[in-house]
Amino acid sequence: MNLPEKLARNLRARRGQQTQDVFARKSGISRATLTRLESASQNTTLKTLDQITKSLRCDEGNLFK
Repeated sequence: MNLPEKLARNLRARRGQQTQDVFARKSGISRATLTRLESASQNTTLKTLDQITKSLRCDEGNLFK
């Protein structure tokens, strides 16, 4: 499994029951970006990764385990 696939799997799991729209707004990213990240069709930037980890209250490393 490559890094984008690990990120996608962990994002979906950590988002839980929240809709993509709600989680994207909470994280300060677009829903389209979240959709592409969760489908492993887009790489993330450090800025976006930082926004997501703050929203999830976790470290970057936790999203790539």
